[in-house]
Amino acid sequence: MTSPIRLVEFPADDPARARAFWTGVLGVDLGDRAEEEGQGWQTHGDGAALGVHPRGTGPGDRVSLPYFAVGDMDAALERVRALGGEVIHPGARWSVCRDSEGSPFGLALG
Repeated sequence: MTSPIRLVEFPADDPARARAFWTGVLGVDLGDRAEEEGQGWQTHGDGAALGVHPRGTGPGDRVSLPYFAVGDMDAALERVRALGGEVIHPGARWSVCRDSEGSPFGLALG
């Protein structure tokens, strides 16, 4: 089974410092994101991506978030609610949620 982890995202107060940190620790290239990927930088290639973006005020801008791939966003959001989780920010391609214990996570279509 392939891992459902699609992206692990880190907000940064100093994006240049954060990029240097993750590049140095993991030896990865954090390239500019394509428009459909949002603001910031991320790895590109096979497997799960690592992303960094400037910290903001939105629900996904305060803490690091793992994003999990889902095939049907609407159905996944229904399952989150039915299983005791919370949908914080629904979206067509990306959504931010909390699990039954209050931990934040994201869902990504694809």
